[in-house]
Amino acid sequence: MSPASLIPAEIGINAAIAICAVAFVSGTARGFSGFGSALIFMPLASSIADPRLVAALLLIIDFVAAAPLLPNAWQKADRRATAVIVTGALIGVPIGTYLLSRLEPVTTRWIISVFVFALLLLLLSGWRYRGKDHAAVAIGIGGLSGFCSGLAQTGGPPIVGYWLGRPIASVIARANIVLFFGASDFFSAISYAATGLITLDAIKFAFVVGPVYGVGVWFGASLFGKASETVFRAICYALIAAAVIFGLPALDGVLR
Repeated sequence: MSPASLIPAEIGINAAIAICAVAFVSGTARGFSGFGSALIFMPLASSIADPRLVAALLLIIDFVAAAPLLPNAWQKADRRATAVIVTGALIGVPIGTYLLSRLEPVTTRWIISVFVFALLLLLLSGWRYRGKDHAAVAIGIGGLSGFCSGLAQTGGPPIVGYWLGRPIASVIARANIVLFFGASDFFSAISYAATGLITLDAIKFAFVVGPVYGVGVWFGASLFGKASETVFRAICYALIAAAVIFGLPALDGVLR
């Protein structure tokens, strides 16, 4: 089976190459800094292909890439606290998935661009939740993150801002984040499958884009400790901003 046979007919070779290039860049950001992959991938890739296919594709390749991290996270995480916030994702993911499955592609592209821009501002602000532990707050943030994940696989910033602001050891915070996204991705997989978003085309295309994304993650991880994290994060922020700008449906039409 040739790689060309794995590419959906409506995308074409050139578009597939462009999506692979975006996957490499977003994977590099993920490997080095642990964030930014969806915020770069979704605006750009969804300007090339149907957002529903792109979201399902990212869910598949990122879930496979993150699966090996789950056993260690399960051992180190505060599973009771994580379970509370996961409850919110259980509510938010299906809502976001429903909108993704029902909205027109152009409308979805605009929503993704606006969401990613808002999440970029959240990252730039350095926001951390430093209030008291309240189940309602945890469920609300989990619901927001789940909604963003269901709609566009962009649920990272709210959950990261919450856990990194808690008065707990960083190793536990990171384990909680990994465990949360393992559960969130599981909910997304069920929701996407139930609404018909995980298609044979998405699964086949993942065999093309996934290895490129994986190489990007490996390359980014290899840069960690060799490059300034401050500079690299600034580059990631710039890439996210560029992804929003060039991924806008209006600009997409002009550039073509």
